[in-house]
Amino acid sequence: MINMKGIIGKKIGMTSIFDSSGKQTACTIIEAGPCVITQVKTIETDGYVSHSLSFGDKKEKHATKAEIGHYAKASTAPKSFTKEWRNYSIEKNIGETVTIDIFEEGDKVEVIGTTKGKGFQGVVKRHGFHGVGQQSHGQHDRQRAPGSLGNSSDAARVMKGMKMAGRMGSDRVKMKGLKVVKIFAEKNYLLVSGSVPGHNGSIVLIQK
Repeated sequence: MINMKGIIGKKIGMTSIFDSSGKQTACTIIEAGPCVITQVKTIETDGYVSHSLSFGDKKEKHATKAEIGHYAKASTAPKSFTKEWRNYSIEKNIGETVTIDIFEEGDKVEVIGTTKGKGFQGVVKRHGFHGVGQQSHGQHDRQRAPGSLGNSSDAARVMKGMKMAGRMGSDRVKMKGLKVVKIFAEKNYLLVSGSVPGHNGSIVLIQK
């Protein structure tokens, strides 16, 4: 059983900073929290231990009555995103707030996000194929074609897992080993080294 702590955030964009030696580091700016504890599950009541964190206000007219009642138990307005963490290492009660203070500069964190959706893409963009060849020797419009799929009358089918054109992006991706470079507590901004999946404004999960 692994105990971990985390917070919900919103990707703001990217920048770069320089350290005291003049080294430049590419960073992602994340608005991390504050998050409200909207539910606490225990072994006695639910069979396992977890904390539900909620982030981002939502207009009450856009929330269902069930959501309004659920968040009212935590004495908070309806939220736009909720995530349940199992075995949360920080002892918090319902209605309390989790802020950026759970992290320190120099911490190694994991960031989970959803990559940008690319729609239906061909094999060159999706898998890095180089195309069949040039336009000479009797062929044309073949530069970005997938080529042979490798089977004839023996298998008489396309094997599972064959690299072909299809939907690309919108995948859940976890970036590991990112370093907390800088914390701006007054703005709830977290600067982590490297890139983070997703478009600007997308929801990300930061955990340690």
